[in-house]
Amino acid sequence: MNLCLHNPVTCADRSSSLSSALKTSNYKLGTSKFGFLKHRKKNHVVAVRSVSTSTVTTVKEETKRESQVYDAIVIGSGIGGLVAATQLAVKEAKVLVLEKYLIPGGSSGYYERDGYTFDVGSSVMFGFSDKGKLNLITQALKAVGREMEVIPDPTTVHFHLPNDLSVQVHREYDEFVNELISKFPHEKEGILGFYGICWKIFNSLNSLELKSLEEPIYLFGQFFQKPLECLTLAYYLPQNAGDIARKYIKDPQLLSFIDAECFIVSTVNALQTPMINASMVGFLFWAFWCLLHVSLSVQFLSVQGQVLCDRHYGGINYPVGGVGGIARSLAGGLVDQGSEILYKANVKSIILDDGKAVGVRLADGREFFAKTIISNATRWDTFGKLLKGEKLPKEEENFQKVYVKAPSFLSIHMGVKAEVLPPDTDCHHFVLEDDWKNLEEPYGSIFLSIPTILDPSLAPDGRHILHIFTTSSIEDWEGLTPKEYEAKKEEVAAGIIQRLEKKLFPGLSSSITFKEVGTPRTHRRYLARDKGTYGPMPRGTPKGVLGMPFNTTAIDGLYCVGDSCFPGQGVIAVAFSGVMCAHRVAADIGLERKSKVLDAGLLGLLGWLRTLA
Repeated sequence: MNLCLHNPVTCADRSSSLSSALKTSNYKLGTSKFGFLKHRKKNHVVAVRSVSTSTVTTVKEETKRESQVYDAIVIGSGIGGLVAATQLAVKEAKVLVLEKYLIPGGSSGYYERDGYTFDVGSSVMFGFSDKGKLNLITQALKAVGREMEVIPDPTTVHFHLPNDLSVQVHREYDEFVNELISKFPHEKEGILGFYGICWKIFNSLNSLELKSLEEPIYLFGQFFQKPLECLTLAYYLPQNAGDIARKYIKDPQLLSFIDAECFIVSTVNALQTPMINASMVGFLFWAFWCLLHVSLSVQFLSVQGQVLCDRHYGGINYPVGGVGGIARSLAGGLVDQGSEILYKANVKSIILDDGKAVGVRLADGREFFAKTIISNATRWDTFGKLLKGEKLPKEEENFQKVYVKAPSFLSIHMGVKAEVLPPDTDCHHFVLEDDWKNLEEPYGSIFLSIPTILDPSLAPDGRHILHIFTTSSIEDWEGLTPKEYEAKKEEVAAGIIQRLEKKLFPGLSSSITFKEVGTPRTHRRYLARDKGTYGPMPRGTPKGVLGMPFNTTAIDGLYCVGDSCFPGQGVIAVAFSGVMCAHRVAADIGLERKSKVLDAGLLGLLGWLRTLA
């Protein structure tokens, strides 16, 4: 899980509070662009229209199921779901996105309070670069004729660590490496060696076109075009970042710093972080894990990565107006392509017909049908709730044996008086004050974003936004009365704020003008995330990323997208998941080339490899 790109919700745990947040949105719903949706069933035709109140009106019903209007239905409008939907729409697929709230974005949304525009989740944004192959947000927006103005961030993150170790990860790689060497001059060769390996992996990855790793024609093409790069990625697939770091570096504090680098990506230390992930820490995107298996007829390439490099190559670029604009732009582009998005459409179950996913049923009883169903819910929610009562497929059982739900977060959104922050304050901070052993403990480390450092328009004049989050498990928040729950939120939040006041910003508590606290229960309630989780975490030391599921599932016609399937957590990661999913679905519905023989071989190989994890 990615602390930098995680998107914890901090709306208050009251439905009125959420409603208020949604009402403040300036996203226009129910305009003529949303048009009419039509769906024919066996003796049954439904036409629905989005209106300004986001209600849906049934015009006529008959009973017929065979004729299906939609090529794909996407459950949820998170970034992964929207990227999958828009990528399919530009291929002329007819797509319906169903979102249970009034605005798109899920955990990459926004809300407004008292003149502040808060990102629901993190403000660390990769993928807006204008170069390379890993600028997936730029590419996704461009595909539907959209673009966003961005502000470059000169510092990825400022680490405040035990023993008064302070490290700024500068946008410029040479500045970062020189600063790290100045802290650990005796490890100069080790630092250059370790980060050199990261660049080797990143450069191989950045040369490849990113599409579905479950589609063999694409994989064959990539291997034959870039064999050296593919073999480089294959070599590092089964290795973890901790083992590689220890080949070059001996200083325990420097190794602990690398643990912290990995932790803000995956909420685990370097020994539990696959090396291909670590090579891209900062892109916060598990990009392209590559395994190449060559026999008489099978070649398999796949990829996963995270950016210790793209933060210097493409850098962090914050979208003007806030992160919520990404989802709004994608949703608008989807409609422009002739597809649809319905709000207040709460999917309660996936409809199966003879073992194939053929439609969805909403909480109000409406049903929609399509050739394929794409779930942007977590895999735990998809198979545990949307398919409740169905037997859990064997591959999902295996996945849950190898991976557990990553912890959730306590989140604090605050407005503060601007004078409490020094003039040279960085936008992003990671704080671990006293003991390295607390790195992975609940509330042990703190991640802080101050997006108004980059875009002052998000707050009233003379004010700044602080978005604070720290790991927390839902078990810590259950069994409480409403009064006890509210009291505990205030108590824990006060402790976190006092730590920041002591370490970074004296007078912080007295400068607060607005504050809202969210817990794992908030994330579970409003984002439908099982236990508030933001993706999978390996139970032990992983064998690379062999246990991660991709987009296809054991249920015909059902696909998953988002942070609980490959490549994992983070805005860029789920964007890549959306790109991969759209490519695989397009092949399956005849919009891309496909080979049934090669498909069967590749998917069988992937299934076998997961049993080795």
